[in-house]
Amino acid sequence: MSAKFDLNDDSLVVIIGSGAGGGTLANELAQKGIRSVVLEAGKRFKMDDIENDEWKMFGKISWLDKRYVVGPARIAEDFPNLPAWIVKGVGGATMHWAGVAMRFQEHEFKMKTTNGTVPGANVLDWPISLKEMEPYYVKAEKKMGVCGTEATGMPYHGKSSHYKVVAEGAKRIGARCEQAKLAINTEVRDGRPPCQVNGFCMQGCRIGAKWSTMYTEIPKAEATGNVEVRPQSMVLRIEHDKTGKVTGVLYADKDGNQQLQKARIVAVAGNSIESPRMLLNSESSMFPDGLANSSGQVGQNYMTHTTGGVYAEFEKPVHMYKSTVVPGIVHEWKDNDPTRGHLAGYELEILHLGLPFMSAFLNPGKGGWGRELADSLANYGNMAGFWICGEDMAVESNNITLHATEKDQYGLPVPVVYKTDHINDTRMRNHAYDRSKELFDAVGALKVNNLPPYPASHNMGTNRMSEHARDGVVNRWGQAHDIKNLFVSDGSQFTSSGTENPTLTIVALAIRQADYIADQMKRKEI
Repeated sequence: MSAKFDLNDDSLVVIIGSGAGGGTLANELAQKGIRSVVLEAGKRFKMDDIENDEWKMFGKISWLDKRYVVGPARIAEDFPNLPAWIVKGVGGATMHWAGVAMRFQEHEFKMKTTNGTVPGANVLDWPISLKEMEPYYVKAEKKMGVCGTEATGMPYHGKSSHYKVVAEGAKRIGARCEQAKLAINTEVRDGRPPCQVNGFCMQGCRIGAKWSTMYTEIPKAEATGNVEVRPQSMVLRIEHDKTGKVTGVLYADKDGNQQLQKARIVAVAGNSIESPRMLLNSESSMFPDGLANSSGQVGQNYMTHTTGGVYAEFEKPVHMYKSTVVPGIVHEWKDNDPTRGHLAGYELEILHLGLPFMSAFLNPGKGGWGRELADSLANYGNMAGFWICGEDMAVESNNITLHATEKDQYGLPVPVVYKTDHINDTRMRNHAYDRSKELFDAVGALKVNNLPPYPASHNMGTNRMSEHARDGVVNRWGQAHDIKNLFVSDGSQFTSSGTENPTLTIVALAIRQADYIADQMKRKEI
């Protein structure tokens, strides 16, 4: 079990959040003998709490605190209080993720260099490159157990009927489709069993075949005696001294009492909505616009991936649910080719949606009503489809701000999420809809349904990395430009969104960041 540390112990690293970034950072530091307290807003779930039931688990683990979605995009109309489909609990969104673990491509770290200035966007190069990240990607793949990689040597999952239908369609239109690299065991590994293909990856994995910090990094970190996890601890603000150094974290415990945990270093890993909200909420006379915000970029440049869904109906059964949630990916359009009419790339991730979610997302806002919808749902067993996952342009006005008057149950201003499409996102989505229809028509689809975007499970930007302090919030190590002993360890440090799911990159960055923090502590720099 967790160690127990004193609230006045100012030698600790305080990590806010226990997901891919925070959970990994805690374990990496623990293995180096560095002690930390992990503050997690949500509960600590047990394996027995995980059920193969979409709506039950949605209600149980999702972050459902009051939030507002504003802006002209359809998501504000369809889901006015649910901008993100993420988890409030120990393990964070690694409980809910589908396990897709892909590396960013070289050009995705250098979007400004690749495409120049993009009108209406706030595009910037990362201050790091793919070459620099490669050794950390290998470590992350090994840690997480990513099948189909040299790092693990673990074979891919079997080819499901859903995969075969899409792969055949891709072949007929000359597109590349490959099995997905998933952080889901295909053999016994790391003390966890192989996948049983029960198909509820996004509800939490009942048997632990899928990598999640809930039952990998967090228990391993605690076993060292160097980590204390405090669930149901909602951070209210980060405190600092008169020199501007952060000194501790004020939080509300499970009984609603305020506690102040002193710290040598603070690492923020609360997701791209909560992390900037925390910094903005920590304003003071020294930092009137929020912590680490001399650039004015905290909360700005919110990215979610350019998304949509495409589900085709066939004459014969496909039984898409009989596979991992994402069995394969059409990679054909993942490069940066402006001749397509848009910059950056996208992937078509073969994704099975359970029947309850299909009824909610097929035509959201209609609440699962109507003859056409009912006819399609009756054809659920004959469906195949995918989720479009493309690079979402950084736009400064897509942002997280604090509500002027409304407070949540902790007395904090409610976050307001403004998100709308850049013209590039719209063009990319339309290109993806068109290619998807071609692919499904090539294998005899009777009907092709285009689904609009649903709440984001990939949230990025808002505390982005930049070479110069004026352009972002953190440097190449995720260290705040303004405050040496303050770090950002989640997807909010992303400078661009890439086309790939963010988790592998978050984990690779956390491993790299732990090395840097350990080195800086040793040198007495922080």
